This record gives sequence, structure tokens and C-alpha cells, in this order.
Amino acid sequence: MYDSFDWNVIWRSLGYVLGDGLVFTLTLTAVATLGGIALGIVLALMRESKLLLVRKPAEFYIDVARALPLILVIFWIYFLLPILGQWITGASRPIDVSARASAFVTFTLFEAAYFAEIIRSGIRGVRKGQKDAGYSLGLSYPQTMTYIVLPQAFRNMLPVLVTQMIIMFQDSSLVYVLSLPDLVGTAGKVAQRDGRLVEMYIFATVVYFVISFCASQLVQRLQRRMTIIR
Repeated sequence: MYDSFDWNVIWRSLGYVLGDGLVFTLTLTAVATLGGIALGIVLALMRESKLLLVRKPAEFYIDVARALPLILVIFWIYFLLPILGQWITGASRPIDVSARASAFVTFTLFEAAYFAEIIRSGIRGVRKGQKDAGYSLGLSYPQTMTYIVLPQAFRNMLPVLVTQMIIMFQDSSLVYVLSLPDLVGTAGKVAQRDGRLVEMYIFATVVYFVISFCASQLVQRLQRRMTIIR
């Protein structure tokens, strides 16, 4: 029976688990969010296009990304990018791509598909009269989307965007398969080194719970505020 819970192992590893592991996890989440939203805007606008050659590639990308498990995408990009680099550059061997760079690229590309659908829903939620008003003022399509439609769409979909960020924060634990020093990875290394699996994984669970719970409370406040505004 496991009856000798050791608090000291948690205190001794705080600097490593939080200073390295949690920082990497939060950085990955932040970078993938910014990159995913930027790419998601492009995909959403492409999918809203009336031109078949513009709309279909975006639809294909989004449907494929949303149909695949993230962990498989992590593996495929980690092994596929070096081969693609070799093919493009004509090198004699696969290009060396770090696991860290692969993780950032994977999460950005994968989450862009989900952000695209959220953004597309937000754009469709803006009344058509807003676009017509922009055109009547002499604004072009890009100007109308940038200054009129997208600001209103982001305001309406902000709670959903934050929710997707929470999901991404939790999914970031999958990078342990690449031996990256995320929150789970650093906790696991300490657990194996000191033989204290229960303590370290409970600690990692608590950290995930506290951050996700606080973020979910923010989502609820945003939803209430959006309801009042409407």
C-alpha cells in the first residue's frame, strides 16, 4: 500500500516542473493560439469564398485536420517534415528538425482548422447589413472584413476561442511522446528519477486543474458579458 506521501519531492522540483515544464506548455499554447488564429482567419475567409478553387482547398484542409487524432499528426509532422525538407532542398539526407519546432508547427497547423470553424461561425453571426454598410461607405472587401466584420465576430466568439485555448492547453501534454520538457514530461522525469510517481502526477494534475478551472471561469464571465451586451 502506498502510504508514505512525500511532499518534499514536490517542493524540490518546483523550479524544474514549473519553471521549465509549465513555461514550455504555456508558451506552446500561446504561440499555437496566435498562429492558429492567424491561419484560421485565412482558412475561414477562403471557406466563405464563392470561388471553388479557393473554397475547396480550405474545406479539404479543415475536414482532414478535424478527422485525425492529434497524436498521429504529431508523429507524422515530426517524421514527415525532415523528408519534405530533403525533397525540397535536394539534400542527401533528411533535414534536421528539432522536436520543439515540430511541436510548435504541429499545434499551429492542427488548431488552425478548429479556429477556422469558430471564426467562420463568428463571421456568419455578423448581420449582413454590417457588410453592406461598409460597402456603402466605399470600403473594399478586405477593409470591410478588417474594420467592421472581424472585430464584431471576435467579440462574439471570444468565449469559444478561450474554450479552444483551454482544450489546447490540455492537449499539449501529448508532446511527451517527443520527449519534450512540458509539464507532464518534467513531472514524469522527476517521478522516474526519485521513484515518486504518485506525488508528481498528482501535482501535475492539480496544476492542470487550477489553470483550466480559472480559464473556464473566465469563459463564463465572458459569456455573461456577451449576453448583457446583446
